[in-house]
Amino acid sequence: MQLYAAADGAVLSASGPPDSPTVRRRLEDRTPECVAADSRAPARAFCGTFDRGLFRTTDGGETWHSVGRNTVSESVTSLAVSPDDPAVVYAGTEPSAVFRSRDGGETWTELPPLTGLPSASTWAFPPRPHTHHARWIEIDPCDPQRLFVAIEAGALVTSPDGGESWVDRVPSSKRDVHSMAMHPARPGRIWVAAGDGYAESDDGGETWTTPTDGLQHNYCWSVAVDPSDPESVLVTSAHGPRRAHSTNSAEAYLYRRRGSEPWTRLDDTGLPTGEGATRAVLATGDSGGECYAANDHGIFRTTDFGDSWTQLDVPWRESRQTASGLAVAE
Repeated sequence: MQLYAAADGAVLSASGPPDSPTVRRRLEDRTPECVAADSRAPARAFCGTFDRGLFRTTDGGETWHSVGRNTVSESVTSLAVSPDDPAVVYAGTEPSAVFRSRDGGETWTELPPLTGLPSASTWAFPPRPHTHHARWIEIDPCDPQRLFVAIEAGALVTSPDGGESWVDRVPSSKRDVHSMAMHPARPGRIWVAAGDGYAESDDGGETWTTPTDGLQHNYCWSVAVDPSDPESVLVTSAHGPRRAHSTNSAEAYLYRRRGSEPWTRLDDTGLPTGEGATRAVLATGDSGGECYAANDHGIFRTTDFGDSWTQLDVPWRESRQTASGLAVAE
């Protein structure tokens, strides 16, 4: 296992067996915001920070070095590594823009502006309404030239050509997408967790449905699909942003849906949820049923896709902080 987490006030890397990992804590003064890793080269990963730009490790998190300086914006809010070519990496920023590297992070180029899209005049992030950012970048595993970029808040936009051109949101899509998931066994299928609810598409994002039967908390944050079963999906959610993110008023939950069944809330599984727990960030492993979660209480692992969770032996501070990013490379 090689895991990277933007959590607990640092970027944490954990390598080795899940029950006894080697843990490193780095970039404690850099406000880590997001992480991405390359499953084919687990020692290489990227960390975006809110105010210090972009960093890269090539030794499993032992050392991190600044990359993209003077090109990529200082506030990096999303990252993605191409499943087709590990040299291709994307970084989303605030204000909303997308940068691309074709050489594993050595050099970066800003892609055509997102803000030229017609809906851009309506984009605004409520806590800082004068701006907005690229919250999530999803690369289609069946067509790595096809990108999905979630603007927080305002639009889910797409690119058919690796970011050379952009297509504006479609009417049925969510406006406040926080995270997305796709599965190589289900071409065209997209799962979305958004502040304005949960949604799915079966046609590559052209149209969307909102299967929410049983989902009692509709401010959704993170979504994950079982590596071996694209009919099983997990989502973390709360009643609103304060309940999701604030450790002072936290009350967040984990739900699972299988096929067309209603959502089921997963309580008392070993993963802290409910009152006193912020929303978890999810990331799947390679094995069927394997998923990781990070919240303000620690990092957890399930091998039965949510029925039971075990906490990883990662040193955790007394002061709780909301996790912002998680990536697993195995």
